[in-house]
Amino acid sequence: MNNLDKLKSLVQGSFFENEPMSKHTSYGIGGPALAYIIPKDKNDLTVILNHANNYKIPVYFIGSGSNLLVSDDGIKGIVLSPQKSLKKLEINDNFIIAESGVMLGKLVKESIKRNLTGLESLVGVPGTLGGALIMNAGAFGGEISNYLVSVDVMTSKGELKSYNSNEINFSYRFSSFKPDEFILIAKFELAYEDPIIINDKRKKASSGRKTNQPLRFRSAGSVFKNPKGYAAGYLIEKVGLKGTRIGDAEISKHHANFFINHGNASAANIKKLIELAKEKVFQEFDIELELEIKMLGFNFNQKADLN
Repeated sequence: MNNLDKLKSLVQGSFFENEPMSKHTSYGIGGPALAYIIPKDKNDLTVILNHANNYKIPVYFIGSGSNLLVSDDGIKGIVLSPQKSLKKLEINDNFIIAESGVMLGKLVKESIKRNLTGLESLVGVPGTLGGALIMNAGAFGGEISNYLVSVDVMTSKGELKSYNSNEINFSYRFSSFKPDEFILIAKFELAYEDPIIINDKRKKASSGRKTNQPLRFRSAGSVFKNPKGYAAGYLIEKVGLKGTRIGDAEISKHHANFFINHGNASAANIKKLIELAKEKVFQEFDIELELEIKMLGFNFNQKADLN
């Protein structure tokens, strides 16, 4: 029995061997992972991580794959996601306790239902709570970290850690969680507000998203972070790349910071558009665009690391 078969016999949750990551990314792109695992619970996660650590098998944590580009060659390791298992959500008065696999949309909806304000600007933002915390998801002036009280994580060695919000550094699309930390559960404190005011904020955020984003096509959301003082989409448009297409991948004509898959785009197609946008914007504006999406399975020794 090899190491992967041994792991398969230990896992209580869902185990998919040589699983195409195209099934687990909003892009619909990505080659196979050695194994894609949805742990049943915290104990299952501990067993998986201990096994991977003992046998030196690389582990990658993802949410719902909504801001992820996976290489056409796939991922030589285990991919772990809480999306379909760690989904407990508890709301007591103005406090929310949620596991990392809870979808952000559900969290927003349930808080609005109880006249709790703070998360309504995130309406329509895809992904899991865990992924949203790692990238400090934000929209229309609000960020998920603004109302965070505490977070429990598990390290790749199976150790449990707790952080108060002031022990984590958050900034624009950034958190100081370590790559080997798997978010388990988070606690938030929101405030009560007039439902009319909450719904007004929600409608404005929802309308802005529908107006500004190419929601009809597969994408991973904003490809680049906005540099200080600029919108990344504006810079990409100004260098004449809006509508540029490589294979079935295109820099959206609707919003130049969205790179879309028309159906059969490869990760290599998207990567070439990313490199092109970085190069042209740097040449024209002397600005180094920094990725907002995460890239997994790529060999950056062949080219400069794209952040």
